[in-house]
Amino acid sequence: MSLLKLLTLTIIVLYFLGTCVELFGLVTRRQRVTKAASWLTVAGFGVHTLLLVFNILDSSWAEMTKGYYMQMLSWSMLLIYFIIWWRMRLAFLAITAAPLALLLFISSLRITVVQSAFPASMSGLFFSLHIGSLFLSLGLMTMAFGAGLIFLYLDKKIKNKDRLSGFAKDLPSLNAFDRVNHVAVMSGFPLYTLGMASGFIWGHIQWGRAITWDPKEMVSLVVWFLFALLFHHRLALGWRGRKAAVLAVWLFALTVFSLVGVNYFMPTHHSFQQ
Repeated sequence: MSLLKLLTLTIIVLYFLGTCVELFGLVTRRQRVTKAASWLTVAGFGVHTLLLVFNILDSSWAEMTKGYYMQMLSWSMLLIYFIIWWRMRLAFLAITAAPLALLLFISSLRITVVQSAFPASMSGLFFSLHIGSLFLSLGLMTMAFGAGLIFLYLDKKIKNKDRLSGFAKDLPSLNAFDRVNHVAVMSGFPLYTLGMASGFIWGHIQWGRAITWDPKEMVSLVVWFLFALLFHHRLALGWRGRKAAVLAVWLFALTVFSLVGVNYFMPTHHSFQQ
């Protein structure tokens, strides 16, 4: 077994164990178990970082596969989670980040090679901006989604005056999850806008026009408008709580459709099947 294959298998095992142990720790309300889950995920993230570095050293950017970029997205998602966990101490978001990172990493192993005639002199600027800013934005969007789901669950319990039981007793306040939504939206929307803008510039250079009416472009524009709506309403109208949480969940769902449904099943420049 080669070193890269060994690293790949190690990442899958560590992410899988981190997810399972995290679930077990939440259900049993054992803090030591959830800490162990965090360390398993951190270890997987460290090995994941090594794999990305080794791939970069082994190949040029032009030779990178679409699977590699999916692995970068998986890595970016966990990076954002760790930053939010470090700043806000909301370990509960791991239940969203770890499983999604695992699924993205596994799916990356089945994606074909990128075929691109993009000029090497330009790819370093616009392509890097496009990929990097979008991946960080999607990581933030995932955290807003996770925080939104927990907010809606806890909010329903409180409004119905249901007695909190199990892991729900250990959940932070509603305000803590709303704060995650706020930070993720305020940081994520500018990054998503930068990613879209650089992508259109890249597309103009690659295909001769910024907008080609590609399905991916159309869905991404819808995502941008919803993201802009959430950003504006939080910033200008003071949106908080349930409305912001619901829109964040729908925004993430549409993004998943864009990433999976469009990239896999529709004719697009971004297809994972070509």
